[in-house]
Amino acid sequence: MYKIGWFSTGRDKAAHDLLETVQSSIKRGELKAEITFVFSNREPGETKESDLFFELVKGYEIPLICLSSKRAKKVFGEEWRSRFEKEAMKRLQDLKPDLCVLAGYMLIVGDEMCQRYNMINLHPAAPGGPTGTWQEVIWKLIESKDKDTGVMMHLVTPELDKGPPVTYCTFSIRGEPFDRYWKDIEGRSIEEVKAREGEKNPLFRLIREHGLKREFPLIVATLKAFSEGMVRIENGRVLNARGKPISGHDLTKEIDEIVRGG
Repeated sequence: MYKIGWFSTGRDKAAHDLLETVQSSIKRGELKAEITFVFSNREPGETKESDLFFELVKGYEIPLICLSSKRAKKVFGEEWRSRFEKEAMKRLQDLKPDLCVLAGYMLIVGDEMCQRYNMINLHPAAPGGPTGTWQEVIWKLIESKDKDTGVMMHLVTPELDKGPPVTYCTFSIRGEPFDRYWKDIEGRSIEEVKAREGEKNPLFRLIREHGLKREFPLIVATLKAFSEGMVRIENGRVLNARGKPISGHDLTKEIDEIVRGG
């Protein structure tokens, strides 16, 4: 059975929903894998949301390993990050996941942990697209008047959002229903749009909506591709089923079918 390690701060409902989505796929037999542990950088009692997340993990009878990064900052000061990760790896040393997923894990992962584990993370843009938070990505797409965007899973490296693409899907942000909203902002600077409407801007909201529809399906489809040997990671390289290096495994067709069916 393909073994998945799950890293999550458990800070919000999205973290809860994502774990639930993947576990449901496993239970239905669509994803032939198991989550062998959940690691969180929060401990019980820190926040209500993370406590609810921990209850979900325990309900699935998945081993839960908690280590507070907040406490590590107080105890170790400037050295907290390296001390925290050394302790985390010590607690995880007997576990041998085939792949680790950062699922709302709100820490930058250091060199040593990246070297020890094959770790992937979600980024709300297509390969070669904008970096940053999902909000920053959308504003950059609008400012650049881009025609396409997407969602990808990328290899985790210490440099934020810079790891090579592992899987991805793309979609157009032109044509229906986008064009009317592009016309609405013609002749206006991005600063003006931000100042007047901000994230309530219809084009901004529509791009976000279409991206969100693809995020969970892409994560599940990615894990399925790994468990079936369609894609794998070796020595920091992404390989296809034949062992040849690739610039990401394109799952656009599969994700579009899921989105249309949903």
